[in-house]
Amino acid sequence: KKAFQTSLEKLGLDYLDLYLIHRPRGDVKGSWKVMEELYKEGRIKAIGVSNFEDHHLDELLSYAKIRPAVNQIESHAFFQQDKAKSSLKEYGIQMEAWSPLAQGRNGHFTNETLAAIGQKYNKSNAQVSLRWHYQRGVVAIPRSSQKVHMAENLNIFDFKLDESDMKKIDSLDLNITQFPEWE
Repeated sequence: KKAFQTSLEKLGLDYLDLYLIHRPRGDVKGSWKVMEELYKEGRIKAIGVSNFEDHHLDELLSYAKIRPAVNQIESHAFFQQDKAKSSLKEYGIQMEAWSPLAQGRNGHFTNETLAAIGQKYNKSNAQVSLRWHYQRGVVAIPRSSQKVHMAENLNIFDFKLDESDMKKIDSLDLNITQFPEWE
């Protein structure tokens, strides 16, 4: 509760829209209980987890009174996490993509497949990727400090990728993290 209060004060807010347990480490049960209390008090509008696998979710759900709203996991064109996406759907938990643009790794912003699709719609590689996430039903919140990129990232609702485009992006999946140093 102290860490939560510190976060509120630093942000200058009365409540948070979403609060996550970052990893399934430490006192997850105790943390979840406190988060449920804060949720019931209206100080958090939604609670969730990050980097939880099925066995972690099974354990959490064995004592949780409130189901996590989201599980934030690495997901982008090169690590699509289809199995986790399917599993989260069964749990009734929304998948949220951490690093939906792979932080530019693996040549994301210059990838020829994404660029060719983008050219078709007059969109950037980032916009194509974000639209792909959206059409897959995955929440994607890209990080950017540049206003031009923030505006561009929101401009994905005036086009729709066709099935062929989706399959081309699906074919980029390497099925391996692009951030092994964080595992």
